[in-house]
Amino acid sequence: MARSIWSGVLTFGLVTVPVGLFTATEDHTVHFHQLERGTGDRIRYKRINERTGEEVESRDIVKGYDLGDGEYVVIEPEELDDIAPGKSKVVDMTGFVDLDQIEPVYFDRTYYVAPRGKEYLKVYELLRAALAEANKAGIATFTMRGKQYLTALRAQENVLVMHTMRWADEVRDPREEVAALPDRRQKVTSRELKTARQLIDALTVDWHPEDYHDTFEERVKELVEAKREGKEIVGEAGPPEATNVIDLMSALQQSVERNRAKGGTARPRERERQEDVSGLTKSELYRRATDAKIPGRSKMTREQLIEALGKRRAAA
Repeated sequence: MARSIWSGVLTFGLVTVPVGLFTATEDHTVHFHQLERGTGDRIRYKRINERTGEEVESRDIVKGYDLGDGEYVVIEPEELDDIAPGKSKVVDMTGFVDLDQIEPVYFDRTYYVAPRGKEYLKVYELLRAALAEANKAGIATFTMRGKQYLTALRAQENVLVMHTMRWADEVRDPREEVAALPDRRQKVTSRELKTARQLIDALTVDWHPEDYHDTFEERVKELVEAKREGKEIVGEAGPPEATNVIDLMSALQQSVERNRAKGGTARPRERERQEDVSGLTKSELYRRATDAKIPGRSKMTREQLIEALGKRRAAA
């Protein structure tokens, strides 16, 4: 079992439950070392004293607030812990909001919240069930590792999850950051809007996260393996051209008709099994073969990829 990364108490009103935080996600990105081109020598980074040029141990490094002109206020780690609200051990629910009121841009990281002992299970489950039934999130602040966080506590099946969130002044105003945004002059017709809604309805599926996976990571692994064996890997096709505004209605209607012909609201992998892949490019076929984990795909011709995908669909 994993160890909690933080422990403390969760309070709402006069009710208190000891809890621990556990990391809810993990990174599966393919990581590379940095090498010098030509020699293959490993590149490493060190903590170097700017004045002496000597390496410094982590335990000898403190924090310094820059006052300018080379002058710093030195802060020890324990001094930050001493001023942390509630000694960094309290998550106090100050209010509850409807989940759909929180814009996703505010969410940062997610943690599982668990009771620290079987004797607290009933109190924990009461809060989880109440949040689930109300479809609300508890808003709180707490301090962890020298930093204060704004958080939203919400219910999932059998577990409470805590999302650390951005502060309001950390979220940029899109009107100040994005050059081109629609305004009142950008009007869509009722016919265009109706057809776009039809397309959304036709593409609506139930949420099954296992249907989606990191295809780029798989392509990176394929590239590494191909280069190791001295093989050539097929590159990806470029993005499609932007839709001309004049052809917008036509593109929408064709999209609706095309999706209906493919089986409507089937799940992504079910749609793949129903789809005729003979019109796809070789790179698109290769990507489908990668998704299906078809062995030997890097050596196949376009026709062989079509045949292999056909056999895999038939077997499914």
